[in-house]
Amino acid sequence: MSLFKRRTTLCALGAVALAAATGNAMAQQVVTLRLHQMLPPQATIPAKALVPWAQKVEADSGGRIKVQLFHAMQLGGAPPQLFDQARDGVVDLTWTVLGYTPGRFNKSEVFELPFMSGSAEQSSRAFQEYVDKFAADEFKDVKLIAVHTHGPGLFHTKTPVTGLESLRGMKIRGGSRIINNMLTKLGATPVGMPVPAVTEALSKGVIDGTTIPWEVTPSLKVTELVKNHTTFAGAQGLYTQTFAFAMNRASYDKLPADLKKVIDANSGIEAAAMFGRAMDEGDKAGREIAEKAKNNIVALDAAETQRWRRTAATVETDWINEMKGKGVDGAKLASEARALIAKYAR
Repeated sequence: MSLFKRRTTLCALGAVALAAATGNAMAQQVVTLRLHQMLPPQATIPAKALVPWAQKVEADSGGRIKVQLFHAMQLGGAPPQLFDQARDGVVDLTWTVLGYTPGRFNKSEVFELPFMSGSAEQSSRAFQEYVDKFAADEFKDVKLIAVHTHGPGLFHTKTPVTGLESLRGMKIRGGSRIINNMLTKLGATPVGMPVPAVTEALSKGVIDGTTIPWEVTPSLKVTELVKNHTTFAGAQGLYTQTFAFAMNRASYDKLPADLKKVIDANSGIEAAAMFGRAMDEGDKAGREIAEKAKNNIVALDAAETQRWRRTAATVETDWINEMKGKGVDGAKLASEARALIAKYAR
């Protein structure tokens, strides 16, 4: 072999070795994803859903994905900005309430309608399938990890709500425009605010009560600030809220293929169900705290609940009419949502 050929061969082998080393280094590269959310770390979703999700992703990736959690808006901004923080790449992942950006997730709002859903795990499975089939366009700007709902919605108030009449005139916190419309129909005065603001609003008398599920009451100290809780007969709660766990699209796209598979495997309906289960378990724990505190838990009977159903029914009519104006068949979407909820309730 000539000297020139030998050198050429050595250079080629060196290039192959360098490429292999570079490829191997890239394969072993550790990716750090920053996850931002609004609640304190001890709250149900951070403690029982986001942390387990992050741990599973880290384990499934062999340690090549690290998830840094930032709680209680540590990275700045306000809860209504969280979805855009994920969309715009301010952070890599966010968990947020869809109702904090009114009019943006119109088709997804159907799950917030009065007496639509009950069990969080069942309705979260239903909601994920619904979004995949009918509302995926509302999440096209992000890599959607999962959507979910909370469990049956109820009231937590300073004075007892024992029937429709006793709610009238009360200043009640609502978490979305659908819920605020419902509160208006029921005779209350809705006060919109993100859930982290509830504690201060109750303590300062800005509101007389709040609409939140049991699961978040401990972290907000609600059972200490109010002593009355009103529940409804039947499997469905008065309302629910919808949530999204989303990833920045560019953060996902730049992952190597095997790490994309890790994210994909921890996305979708089983992830939604895991968040829903955390909510259901949190509801049990939150109610137990209220019971141990000997708070007054009002259970409205079937007849009284039916009065609330009839009064709140116009909220769905309003939503359907509004959707019609946007060229969306709201009646069909409501029917599809109920069918999916029934499917997963079996």
